[in-house]
Amino acid sequence: MTELQEVLRTLRQPEYIHVLLNPLPVYGMACGLAALLVALFLESRQAYLVALSIVVLAAASAWPVVVFGHRGYDRVYSMADKAGDQWLDAHQDRADDGQWVFYAAGALALLAMILPVKFPGTAKPLVLLTLIAALAALGTGGYIAHAGGQVRHTEFRNGPPPPADKERD
Repeated sequence: MTELQEVLRTLRQPEYIHVLLNPLPVYGMACGLAALLVALFLESRQAYLVALSIVVLAAASAWPVVVFGHRGYDRVYSMADKAGDQWLDAHQDRADDGQWVFYAAGALALLAMILPVKFPGTAKPLVLLTLIAALAALGTGGYIAHAGGQVRHTEFRNGPPPPADKERD
């Protein structure tokens, strides 16, 4: 098998795509937050638009991360140890619940891009609301990632896994 064939075969594994994409929502939101802070300092509509666009893209990237995570769940579950299985369940539960924080931040960012065209006085308050939502999304992403990192990396485990979800038992 050639190297290219091996790479293409690997790219057909949803758990691999999940691992490739999963930093995007968190790192993207961190970049969006930094850009929002700069835009607020500059008080520039163009800077607002760039920063808000970054937040929208970061928020939108949560969707394929969750989708590929679900598609790869069974395979990763079968490879993990018992504690890893519990961490995987916690990771999935956190992602299922937390993805909405990303979407809310993205929706606010879109609103902050569009609404000030008609109502210019809404620009700064909407950017501030987006900044708060982006902070919440970043924190949520860290919470989700914490559980995900524990699934196969025993060196990151500093305590017992969260209790199993009663609905799954």
